[in-house]
Amino acid sequence: MRAAVVYNEPVASRYSDAGEQAAVAGVLDAVNAVHKSLLELGHAVELVPLVLPTENAIARLKSLKVDLVFNLFEGFPGFPETEALIPETLDKMRVPYTGCAAEILRTALDKAKTKEILRAGGVLNPRYQLLTPKTVSTFRLRYPSIVKPHKEDASHGLTEESLVRDFASLERQVARISNAYGGAAIVEEFLKGREFNATVFGNSECSVLPISEITYSLPAGKPPILTFAAKWETGSVYFEGTKVVCPAQISEAERERIGQTALKALQVLGCHGYARVDMRLDSHNQVNVLEINPNPDISPGTGAARQAEASGMTYTQFVERIVRLALEKKP
Repeated sequence: MRAAVVYNEPVASRYSDAGEQAAVAGVLDAVNAVHKSLLELGHAVELVPLVLPTENAIARLKSLKVDLVFNLFEGFPGFPETEALIPETLDKMRVPYTGCAAEILRTALDKAKTKEILRAGGVLNPRYQLLTPKTVSTFRLRYPSIVKPHKEDASHGLTEESLVRDFASLERQVARISNAYGGAAIVEEFLKGREFNATVFGNSECSVLPISEITYSLPAGKPPILTFAAKWETGSVYFEGTKVVCPAQISEAERERIGQTALKALQVLGCHGYARVDMRLDSHNQVNVLEINPNPDISPGTGAARQAEASGMTYTQFVERIVRLALEKKP
């Protein structure tokens, strides 16, 4: 086939000012690995980095003469809401593409909307509020709570100070998130149980890859949360003290319960292609969904790719499976 690997060019943005450029540049690891795998599979491959303005990026897409787009576009840096533009444009062009549809990307980016959809579908998730500096006095949740940007991914904005235990720290974090990322902060009651994530593959029929557990061995006083540093800042206390165990050391009953929660969450949301579900156990040992990540990072050695390897797939077989799922979908 003629395939194009479409991705966001890692350029300076508000993430650079926040010291979070590493998450933007990380897309290149996936681009290089996918490019290599597609060549190994015998496809003719074109790399297509996209930059603002949006009109030029869409015109570049419309100029492509390909059979498939491997979609690694995460939104223009600093504008995560633009992630949906690529599948939306490709649907109009009737060109097959990997991953989830535009409506799923838009929904999952809105953490509050996703939580309401999951709750309506019977999927447990932590209690929450959307707060701004003007409305923080209406806080009615229990401490400790965790404060996150309402519409970001890749752990942007998450530091050890994100876990708050009193009103003063809550007020400070809501102001920081609101000022740095715009709009409201989402505040959730913090769940202290074990943390897992699972990648689900499929369109009409879905399967769960081996489940991962996030484990923490941090110095006293450091909250066990997956901060930006834990993902992206090699050598930091959080990076060194946060490990992934895959497959997770759990019983078959626990594996079934966590896997079924991931499947139900994606079914309720309407995902197809591939997506990762982040989960944590509550005080009653029930599985709660923290976030849904459609089109998650597939760089070698991370998240979904690690789980694919644990299932017995090589990285190239993993890429091939993503391609097959894309070709199964009707444009």
